[in-house]
Amino acid sequence: MLDLNEIREQIDRTDREIVECYQKRMELVHQVAEYKLSAGKKVLDREREAAKLEAVEAMAENPFDKQAVREIFTQLMAISRKQQYGMLAERGMSEKLSFALTDELIGDPVRVVFQGVEGAYSQIAMQRVFGETVSGYHVSRFRDVCEEVAQGRADFGVLPIENSSAGMVNDVYDLLVEYDNVIAAEYYLKVEHALLGVPGAELGDIRTVYSHPQGLMQCSHFLGTHTDWKSISLANTAVAAQKVLKDGLTSQAAIASPLAAKLYGLQVLQYPVNDNSGNTTRFIMIRKDPVYSRNANKLSLSFETRNVSGSLYNILSHFIFNNLNMTKIESRPIPDKPWEYRFFVDIEGNLESPGVQNALQGIRAEAANFQILGCYCNQA
Repeated sequence: MLDLNEIREQIDRTDREIVECYQKRMELVHQVAEYKLSAGKKVLDREREAAKLEAVEAMAENPFDKQAVREIFTQLMAISRKQQYGMLAERGMSEKLSFALTDELIGDPVRVVFQGVEGAYSQIAMQRVFGETVSGYHVSRFRDVCEEVAQGRADFGVLPIENSSAGMVNDVYDLLVEYDNVIAAEYYLKVEHALLGVPGAELGDIRTVYSHPQGLMQCSHFLGTHTDWKSISLANTAVAAQKVLKDGLTSQAAIASPLAAKLYGLQVLQYPVNDNSGNTTRFIMIRKDPVYSRNANKLSLSFETRNVSGSLYNILSHFIFNNLNMTKIESRPIPDKPWEYRFFVDIEGNLESPGVQNALQGIRAEAANFQILGCYCNQA
């Protein structure tokens, strides 16, 4: 029996042969790519790849090796495609992106729309990004924000997209796909909820608390210490403040922002009341025209994958191959397609980067319903 060192020497020799064979294969692939490019053929040929996988799998003798060989050649062909996408980019043959470079992302003056009413956290985020003197107005639904921007009645729209405690805002993700608006900027707003009551009310008077569902969720520990209180969800934290003011009952309170207390003349009964002192909501600013600035350092994408083994891995491998850092991935069910999902991904980078362009070229070719949702930066 060979000793361990001899076995390792044989493995090293075999590995060198594998590398040599790989390089020879890639040289041949390069020739195939040259032909495809000159003939205008697509890089991805699913039928050819499927047949090839069946053929190499049949060469292996046992079930384990068959699966292993299939996986190895799946990766080999994926690498070959990435080489071809790079060749397309080098020759200026990549599909052109719809985004235009701009030096002035946020002009002055602008008209901005946000969801909710006066005193909503969206209004605070709007003022932080565009200034307190911005010409802003509010609508009742997230969809209305998207519609106002799409129709050109507003230059920008402000939407909450995720919260550090409550997670993603599902409806907003779906609307980003439905509308052609794009993300132009983002802003992280630290959320500190207050318990608001009518003037003269005291904490012991409260029996009913109103807020947005996420507002109630973010204050669940505080509310749990008052088991005799009834929690009721409303469309917005500021709407809850409005209701408390309108009803004028000392038994009612709202979980909302301190700004709402100031706007509606309510009394702060306790502050802050959110469970997590680091509670933060990420807001996005959307606009109609697909533009980006040179200092943009983040991209948001959405895509669907085929319902076959390895589809998602193959898509994500484009980020790995091009040394791109993926900072977030979420999934949402696709309407009218049971058990199929749309994925939302954030990566670091700019559309001018060759690595980003190469990755997007591959994903566009291999995924279904691919969209660039925005190339932008944080406005903190």
